[in-house]
Amino acid sequence: MFPNRSLKGKCSGLNQHYEEKVRPCIDLVDSLRSLGVEKDLNLPAIAVIGDQSSGKSSVLEALSGVALPRGTGIVTRCPLVLKLKKLSKDNNWHQWHGLLSYQSQTKTLKDPSEIEKAVLHAQIVLAGKGEGISHEMITLEIQSSDVPDLTLIDLPGIARVATGNQPKDIEKQIKDLIETFIKRQETISLVVVPANIDIATTEALQMASKVDSTGQRTLGILTKPDLVDKGMEDTVVRTVNNQVIQLKKGYMIVKCRGQQDINEKLDLIKALEKERRFFDEHTHFRSLLEEGKATIPLLAERLTKELVEHITKTLPQLQKQLEDKLEKTTEDLRELGDGVPTDEQEKIHFFITKIRQFNDVIEGVKRAEEDLNKSDKRVFTKIREEFGKWKIVLDAKYIKTEETLRDEVEEYVRTRRGKELPGFVNYRTFENIVKKHIEELEEPALKLLKDVTDIVHSSVDCIVNSHFNAFYHLLRASKDPIEDFLNEQFQKAEKKIHSQFKMEKIVYSQDSLYSNQLDIVKQKSGQRLFISADVREMAHHLTSYLTITCNRLANQVPLIVQYHMLDQYISQLQNAMLAMIGGNNPGMLLREDSSVARKRRELKERLERLKNAGKVLSKFVYSV
Repeated sequence: MFPNRSLKGKCSGLNQHYEEKVRPCIDLVDSLRSLGVEKDLNLPAIAVIGDQSSGKSSVLEALSGVALPRGTGIVTRCPLVLKLKKLSKDNNWHQWHGLLSYQSQTKTLKDPSEIEKAVLHAQIVLAGKGEGISHEMITLEIQSSDVPDLTLIDLPGIARVATGNQPKDIEKQIKDLIETFIKRQETISLVVVPANIDIATTEALQMASKVDSTGQRTLGILTKPDLVDKGMEDTVVRTVNNQVIQLKKGYMIVKCRGQQDINEKLDLIKALEKERRFFDEHTHFRSLLEEGKATIPLLAERLTKELVEHITKTLPQLQKQLEDKLEKTTEDLRELGDGVPTDEQEKIHFFITKIRQFNDVIEGVKRAEEDLNKSDKRVFTKIREEFGKWKIVLDAKYIKTEETLRDEVEEYVRTRRGKELPGFVNYRTFENIVKKHIEELEEPALKLLKDVTDIVHSSVDCIVNSHFNAFYHLLRASKDPIEDFLNEQFQKAEKKIHSQFKMEKIVYSQDSLYSNQLDIVKQKSGQRLFISADVREMAHHLTSYLTITCNRLANQVPLIVQYHMLDQYISQLQNAMLAMIGGNNPGMLLREDSSVARKRRELKERLERLKNAGKVLSKFVYSV
């Protein structure tokens, strides 16, 4: 593939240490991709994108040494994974070997001339006979002594206007497909742009910039340098030297076969020789060749280096992805279970086990002993937070000082004071103020009940879904008592809270408790100037009694809520679930939804893929 001896020497002139790492790194990702884990993990890759007629296919042809589908309209209709594997010259095995894979089909190619037809056929199978596109991948593996060690993903060229049989939204379809690849942090975007147009206007570069604003993952490739207008050569040189639109990875420039070369049947090897002469003899572009920024062989070397470095850099992230996905898949599969047994006795045992497992979990909720994921809170922890909010409401009520109650007390004294001398507390006035403040606490108490009910309902509903989601009829049969019992216990708790507040309006405290509290309040308040004896005395009594009342309510209301919405509700629900065992037909209740069976199968397949991928990764890490 590299006919010029000095150029070939430069392309293969990587030191021995680097050469030993190239193939294993690329083989690692290729192995993972062949396992199908690209459905589950974002694998390191180089995605080749470009506007239609940008020269993208020509670049890939030049790199691979084989002719790929060409023509008008959509040439690449599916993501094409191009795996190039370099064979040593002394390899006694085939000097050329091709393998085409798609939809679990594999076809061995005996000659490079078979590739174009085989790829076109695969695209028709995946994308249909029209001119639409497909997200399913085609893999083309080429082993030869004349290719670089490299894997690329060729994506459809960006079409601006639908032509012929293309769908009306073809531009959006193609852009969406391209974006799914290039937005991944694990992907290097190889953006192919004709050298004879304004690079800033190209759709492909704009798309790459959108997902990679700093150009950290983008390498620009300029094509068709022979079509550059006179006087524009310096602009091209400046572009390749990263002085026009800057990319961290920079640019390279290549000259591939043009249409006339193809018409004249210029083979790819001679095209490389012609490319070398073009840059060698070009007044403006010779400097780019000397700086290692021009020709297909140097591009191949650069891409191989970029890919290996990228794989090495993203390997820890890939391992983390794999571990997280394995954990999630295992958990999802565990929740679905193994499916329903066919034997009737085993089916009954399975049904009883499902009910008991559910009851055990909600018993854990009742006892505040349920198992949790790392980020979750126990149900009672959430409830305790609501109880804490209730205590804050109560504190705000009884911490009112003499000053904050002064206006209220003075108004009562001014309008309702009888024959009593200053300093004598009017009990009726005291009682009226107390009742008014107690009434203000009833609404927050009912809100506490509702908030706790919502927490319990949400938790139990989630548990029911996780246990019985695979069985529609069992799920429905379980949800009915959940709603009924919850409403029943809510009403009972609500009635008790109303009763509690009716009792609180009686206004009562043990003499010793009240006297002790009154002494504490008086000792804390001290003597205040400009406050009448009536106001001061009344404020002392109000603060004392509200302190006692709020302390009582601080415990009593949460006890009512907890008793009904946690203890009684869950016990009632558990009994109803146990009653299902003897009163229903397990076969009907355990009829599994087809989508659940399909999901279980997909999860098992994913788990197997990920486990195999884990073995491949572990073997690679151990070997290096």
